[in-house]
Amino acid sequence: AQYSGKFQYLGDILLNEDKVPDEFFISSQEQENWAYLKGSKKEPRTTKSGFTYQYSEGPVTYPDALDRASRTVVTGEGGRGASRFKHVVETKSGRYRRLTPVELERLNQFPDNHTKEATDNKRAFFMGNALVVGVVKKLGKSLAERDSL
Repeated sequence: AQYSGKFQYLGDILLNEDKVPDEFFISSQEQENWAYLKGSKKEPRTTKSGFTYQYSEGPVTYPDALDRASRTVVTGEGGRGASRFKHVVETKSGRYRRLTPVELERLNQFPDNHTKEATDNKRAFFMGNALVVGVVKKLGKSLAERDSL
């Protein structure tokens, strides 16, 4: 694909650290679990029936790179629990945190607080199910122009 416009990176959509509620920050005690889930693994696992198999997966960037495009927002983005799939960023002060609902809205190019009437977990779920507004708009415009020919 050829693109000549301005690129947007994960770091471009972040709120100032002082505007982020405390519940989005990851405590130092929780960081080891987050690092494990995001890291590569090659370990034996056993099913309930007793079958043993070799489980493996590659690493996920941890914390997420602020100078690159964001990964896809998924429906499980909400909640405090550690997860391989949730975005985690490192703040300027060196603290790790999850993304806020407003930041998830920004990643999908929705207006800030578009989902403000819902709980934070629902807001994250909504953004995980959403399409990126700008992509849909460009596709619609392209299709409309094509139909007018």
